[in-house]
Amino acid sequence: MKIENVVCPFCGCLCDDIVVEVEDSRITAVKNACASGRSLFLNAHTQAVQPKVNGEEVDWPQAIDAAARILNDAASPLIYGLSSTASEAQRKAIALADLLGATIDSTSSVCHGPTTIGIQNQGEPTCTLGEVKHRADLLIFWGCNPAEAHQRHFSRYSALAKGKLTPNGRKDRTVVVVDVRPTASSRRADIFLQVRPGCDFEVLAALRALLKGQDLDVDEVGGVSVAQLRDVVERMKSCRFGVIFFGMGVTQTGGKHLNVAELIALVAELNAHTRFTTMPMRGHGNVAGADSTLTWQTGYPFAVNFARGYPQYNPGEFTAVDVLARGEADAALIIASDPVAHFPRQAAQRLSQIPT
Repeated sequence: MKIENVVCPFCGCLCDDIVVEVEDSRITAVKNACASGRSLFLNAHTQAVQPKVNGEEVDWPQAIDAAARILNDAASPLIYGLSSTASEAQRKAIALADLLGATIDSTSSVCHGPTTIGIQNQGEPTCTLGEVKHRADLLIFWGCNPAEAHQRHFSRYSALAKGKLTPNGRKDRTVVVVDVRPTASSRRADIFLQVRPGCDFEVLAALRALLKGQDLDVDEVGGVSVAQLRDVVERMKSCRFGVIFFGMGVTQTGGKHLNVAELIALVAELNAHTRFTTMPMRGHGNVAGADSTLTWQTGYPFAVNFARGYPQYNPGEFTAVDVLARGEADAALIIASDPVAHFPRQAAQRLSQIPT
């Protein structure tokens, strides 16, 4: 059986033109997906994995009962993950956290959490990938590598895509990559700005100054010559529709949310000259959904604590890494995530010391 227009949940692109062939309840062929998406579909588990308690297989009622006892007996339980599961499940996890007085956090806290904080400070310019495909003639990729991390981004949505106002695809667009080292994406760019590690904020501030017509009394900023920065500013001012895509090279370097706030401020000021917007390059398929569902249910996007009977929000206090590193969590429910692969050692070790 062939099923068309399937959505691929591997990354934030959420490509919806995938075609899969199914035989005997297994996916046997995949069309249109990238290598990562194809692997996800072909290697997907089609049957539920047998649950285990203390390493021994048990039936589902026993496993659920054991998990419920652990969470109910805990004084400070942690619920973490959510980014690779459905919004309906996310809503149930939030309700459980409320019932338990638990801390709940999504994977945003270790990737694009600073993006959310920056948006809280500066506001959020938005657009759709469809707008980018059909309108954008200037694409800036800052601190991200879509050629390897979001493999169909170039071909389906941005650099190579042919749209209504960009009928020639790549020939109608200018691509700028800003990163600390050459990447697969920078090799496909028209302009590559190699920034010194940790200097994103300085470069963004310099771009804002040049945009306002201010002179800089230095020859370079953050490893990039002022002449190059001035050229990019002129391109940004003169384009028809520009967009800055940014990744963890912006959110997880020294400035974190200040980098994002400065980037959004730059985009806001560019709109006095032309149409400009920005968009984070999110990783997991529904990490944005996790933030939205938490905001819908609690008023806050991540790092939420229910210990006082109502939601409290404080990144750095209620983020999963910090709660674990301080040894505060005494039980953990991990949902659709692999924190041991991504957390700092101290936080990951804590998970091995508590019921999880």
